[in-house]
Amino acid sequence: MADSSPMGANGAGARGRAAARPGPMRLIDALGYRLPLAGVVSILHRASGALMFLLLPFVVWLFDVTLTSEVSYERFRAAYAAGFRFFPAWAVKLMTLALIWAYLHHAIAGVRHLWMDATHSVSKEQGRVSAIVTLAASLALTLVLMGKLFGWY
Repeated sequence: MADSSPMGANGAGARGRAAARPGPMRLIDALGYRLPLAGVVSILHRASGALMFLLLPFVVWLFDVTLTSEVSYERFRAAYAAGFRFFPAWAVKLMTLALIWAYLHHAIAGVRHLWMDATHSVSKEQGRVSAIVTLAASLALTLVLMGKLFGWY
């Protein structure tokens, strides 16, 4: 006579499979997954928002030194030429470049999300294409502004 219980003939059933689960996911496990491009853009959208938040003191300093007086503006210009306190000039430029990328990516990805919310007609292919456009636009604009920041033109 066949066993018709939910545990099955060997007693493993659903409970046995659940017990064999390895435990909570760790970050190292998550890094093994290959996300679709839309997922990468979504994660970068969150990361760029966090980066802008973390660099907020730098932004406040930028506004302060550029608007207070001519002397403070010259100190601002000197920070990009010779550094500021214990930050060398390249670090100031790198922080500015990170802020530029974060702002551009966050803004373009935000417009992408607004477009998706407004049209309600998003397919996998549209999500993939809009993710490519978001990445390409934010990186291209960042490279253009990087050239200006580093004095390439």
